[in-house]
Amino acid sequence: MTQQVRDFSLPNVAVGPTPFSLSDLPADVSFAVLFFQRDHYCTNCRKQVQQLGERIDEFHERDAEIISIVPEPLGRVEAWQESYDLPYPLLADPNTEAGDAYDQPVRFGILGRFSDFFGRMPEVVVVDRRGAAPEIAYVHKGSSTFDRPDINEILAEIDAFRTDA
Repeated sequence: MTQQVRDFSLPNVAVGPTPFSLSDLPADVSFAVLFFQRDHYCTNCRKQVQQLGERIDEFHERDAEIISIVPEPLGRVEAWQESYDLPYPLLADPNTEAGDAYDQPVRFGILGRFSDFFGRMPEVVVVDRRGAAPEIAYVHKGSSTFDRPDINEILAEIDAFRTDA
């Protein structure tokens, strides 16, 4: 799978620089794993960010960095960090700049843009940074708030990329 990687610069409320940009990741990060969340109120998203925090070492062992992106204003994303103390970048994307750049699914078109009930669906994108230019290696576009890959599945995908090189 080859798709263009789009850089972005967003406020970061957790670990790492702010603003955060993919291009600013250290050279030893081989994979950037982007978790596009649904919204501030999504209980599945809240569970996922906590589970990712508990398993951060498994990603780091694979030279991978987790980046979670929430399509909400800075204050709402800061509330997540205050509640969960996440050990990876947690970005506010109030204008859906990154979500739009990576085609984060939105249900019910224009209605979905104005309603949290219908709106954005979760998405996971793995960016392979090992080559001369970063490439999108894996994408999972959720069709519902529950449709997100298991963490073990994502780790297995990264393992497969590492053995293919």
